[in-house]
Amino acid sequence: MQLTDRMMQKIVGNVLRYGVRTVLSVGILGGVIFLIEHANETVDYSNFVEKDQHIFTVVDQIFIGVGDLDGRSIIYLAILILFFTPLLRLLLSLISFILEKDSLYIAITILVLLIICLSVYSGFAH
Repeated sequence: MQLTDRMMQKIVGNVLRYGVRTVLSVGILGGVIFLIEHANETVDYSNFVEKDQHIFTVVDQIFIGVGDLDGRSIIYLAILILFFTPLLRLLLSLISFILEKDSLYIAITILVLLIICLSVYSGFAH
């Protein structure tokens, strides 16, 4: 079966559609669990403590927390899914451009991917 441009557009559309639905489901589940766990707590916003940790450490802690059904970790997982959904769309677009042999858009997509990977890995936000 040959992969056509129309099929790739449909796959990309489904990735975005189901990605958003997954984020909503996971986020609501995490929010409900978080509210059940912390219903009677008060939050002190007077002190902000920045945790300077490597991205892989943070992701590892999120998955450990999800395994323990920690509400906050499940919400963070939803945020990760929200981040990776358009990234997956970008990768699928790259595959589509490679199949079309469109060198300009291949180069642009690779450049965007490199910028995203560099900023996530190095911790640069802006």
